Amino acid sequence: MGKVLIIGAGGVGTVVAHKVAQNPDVFTEIMLASRTKSKCDAIAADVKKRTGVTIQTAQVDADVVPELVKLFNRFKPELVINVALPYQDLTIMDACLEAGVNYLDTANYEPKDEAHFEYSWQWAYKEKFKKAGLTAILGCGFDPGVTSIYTAYAAKHHFDEIQYLDIVDCNAGDHGKAFATNFNPEINIREVTQKGKYWENGQWVETEPHEIHKPLNYPEIGTKESYVIYHEELESLVKNFPTLKRARFWMTFGQEYLTHLRVIQNIGMARIDEVEFNGVKIVPIQFLKAVLPDPGELGENYTGQTSIGCRIRGLKDGKEKTYYIYNNCSHEEAFKETGAQGVSYTTGVPAMIGAMMFFKGEWRKPGVYNVEEFNPDPFMEKLNIHGLPWVELHDVDLEL
Repeated sequence: MGKVLIIGAGGVGTVVAHKVAQNPDVFTEIMLASRTKSKCDAIAADVKKRTGVTIQTAQVDADVVPELVKLFNRFKPELVINVALPYQDLTIMDACLEAGVNYLDTANYEPKDEAHFEYSWQWAYKEKFKKAGLTAILGCGFDPGVTSIYTAYAAKHHFDEIQYLDIVDCNAGDHGKAFATNFNPEINIREVTQKGKYWENGQWVETEPHEIHKPLNYPEIGTKESYVIYHEELESLVKNFPTLKRARFWMTFGQEYLTHLRVIQNIGMARIDEVEFNGVKIVPIQFLKAVLPDPGELGENYTGQTSIGCRIRGLKDGKEKTYYIYNNCSHEEAFKETGAQGVSYTTGVPAMIGAMMFFKGEWRKPGVYNVEEFNPDPFMEKLNIHGLPWVELHDVDLEL
């Protein structure tokens, strides 16, 4: 159906490349590009071995719009899948506008010099994309992404009014390392160490980091201590589902992980400003990233599974209804299929399905949209086919 360009050669890029190659009827020509071409070449070789599909590779600095435009004009993709760093969303969107290419990402923009993320920067591109006749699909990973689509699906099929939403994210896997992050350490540490925030009664309520927590039970996993943190999909969901009285995001952390995080913060290694060391300016968190295990290489010995879903309460036919929809993903099975661990898999598969929705014409309209603004049904159908099957539970105790 069309040509696709994937930008980013980490764990998620690895999964996207494999899943795109598994669907040659939709993706007729594929290119993988990143700052380090050798990483792309290694992924392409593994994809060739597993699927027989050839992926082209290229070097590009996603911080530099002219470099991106030059590559886009040479390869002429119809869609770019951005699984690079969130700092690079706007440069890639600028290049898409200049070269006339459609856009999809998995995480919202955040400035490099500030631990802060929100959709306002990308939503500001809506008229530009509309005027150019181009589609931009935002937040098409798992969370954000599938969790937002679960919410849209629930609103469409099971509720007259959604009132309470709790997104619950548990990683019960064991990678055997003393400390490692499941995706880019720089982004991961910034995300989980900032203040918490949730939506209640028409306003944002801010909390200290990890202030609100409680044990929650996860299917096939058991009880895990879960913490309220701020996550970007809350911003778009409360906008697109205005009946929400409260919306929160919960994530599990082990005590050892939290202890490491506290130490990293206390000794200044989570700083995102420059310091001088031996006459050289370095950013501590970037140095930390260089010495921590590469998330893309955790998969081989990773055991256990993830469980991510939405626990929803609201009204149906005038009566209160509860609903829990979730997916459990095995780290071992993800590695067997793609050579990446489950956290990368749960982000990469939805990115591929979102791209598939675009090429099939299901999710294609000029402008900038979050995934819950599209029809959830065809996407939900593909989740079951491509490795992330979902389970629905009706009228259950949500524990929240």
